[in-house]
Amino acid sequence: MAEPDIIKRTTLIVRDAERAALWYEQVFGLARVMDTSFTLSGTQLAAGKKGDQTRLIILKCADELIGMIGLLQWTDPPMAAPAEPSTGIAFGAPIFVVAARDCRATTQRARDAGSRIHCDPRDWAVTGFDGKEQTMIGASFFDLDGYFFEVNERVS
Repeated sequence: MAEPDIIKRTTLIVRDAERAALWYEQVFGLARVMDTSFTLSGTQLAAGKKGDQTRLIILKCADELIGMIGLLQWTDPPMAAPAEPSTGIAFGAPIFVVAARDCRATTQRARDAGSRIHCDPRDWAVTGFDGKEQTMIGASFFDLDGYFFEVNERVS
């Protein structure tokens, strides 16, 4: 069997790419690697239409290849968005799972940045891939556009 493909980035449609990028930088410590405007071709992306103007900011985590986040904003014409971000997880919506170095600090940064906290940090345990119990500190919250994050810190 051939080696599996690599999913290197998830791109999110956001209301304001700059505001969203600042949130990801502040909360998770991501770093910008690209910030560009482009015109949609109308072929590859199943959103918008040919000629739409967009802005894409790409941020990276600790790894150089995987775990990147793209923030895509329609600038002309602006894409219609719900007045308020989601407060729940709908079918088809992603759940992002983050390995935090300090779950409590990450959650506090999210709170300070305006996130809606769904679950404050709590201790819990899970059976890992190796069949052994792992002790974790976990929390969950939404970013400014309503994307959901489960944030975990492995204790043992």
